[in-house]
Amino acid sequence: MRSGLALVFLLISGVLSTAQTALSGSGSTFVTPIMTKWVTEYEKAHPEVQISYMPNGSTAGMAQVTRGLVDFGATDAPLTNEQLSNAKTKVIHVPVIIGAVVPAYNLKSVQAALKFTPQILAGIFLGKIAKWNDAALATANPGVPLPDELITIAHRSEGSGTTYVWTEYLSKVSPEWKQRIGQGTSVKWPTGIEGKGNEGVAAAIRQKEGSIGYLELAYAVRDKIAYGSVQNASGEFVQATVNSTSAAASSAQIPDDLRVSISNSPAAGSYPIASFSWILVPASLHGTTNSKALADFLTWVVGDGQRFAADLFYAPLPNDVVRQARKAINQTR
Repeated sequence: MRSGLALVFLLISGVLSTAQTALSGSGSTFVTPIMTKWVTEYEKAHPEVQISYMPNGSTAGMAQVTRGLVDFGATDAPLTNEQLSNAKTKVIHVPVIIGAVVPAYNLKSVQAALKFTPQILAGIFLGKIAKWNDAALATANPGVPLPDELITIAHRSEGSGTTYVWTEYLSKVSPEWKQRIGQGTSVKWPTGIEGKGNEGVAAAIRQKEGSIGYLELAYAVRDKIAYGSVQNASGEFVQATVNSTSAAASSAQIPDDLRVSISNSPAAGSYPIASFSWILVPASLHGTTNSKALADFLTWVVGDGQRFAADLFYAPLPNDVVRQARKAINQTR
């Protein structure tokens, strides 16, 4: 009898020792390349935790986390005061990485990386600059043989943090854009073709000669899509790199709630269309097994997980932001 009880105990202990804590998240495609790497590496070291992530756009991530449908959401657009007040539970923003959004284009006849001023980008996406050999583009790119070809805009079809970063930047640099279109995860585009996720916009650009769209840097590099440099607030034409993306955050004053914009940074050498990406954690998770597992994962993400950033074309968090992020994470345990 005793041997039978011992066997039952051993079987139960074996089940408990192999039991997993399952975490679910959804949201940003902007962060998907590095999120995939984080999940893979973390699960290798912590087989007791299983993390699933659905890259369905920042708007979906926001909605699902505020409705309690997932353990965490990922977004490149911080929740507004109105969204926070309407949420069923308090939501904590944890910055996890910095990324860049680039003007990516398909012009097989042009070998040089094009230069874009803020006014040119606004003019193109407003539909006012309709051809690649427009005088404004020719002036910014002297000596580059630009084709007499119509410009096709590619943009996101669903609510998107990448769209938010792009339109927030255009709203800062173009009064006409701000008045006519504005900023948001979804806007009423004057013209263009649609793609779902960064993947979908990348596919649309690849398939359409003469097209231009906006992509998180990692997607443009991975898919070998040409992208241009953008004139920053200091007047420099800067291409998106890990260093120029890092520079965009160098002069930012980070508030206690960690919601901050770093686009159109005045810092020298900064790429102007950059943003933090945040993990949204609902306070309703506090005190549960999942809250501790998520807090441990996020602590690793803002610590050891940052070493994967540069290889995937993201910029790691500055040290002071890491300290603030850890404080926010500790509130979620």
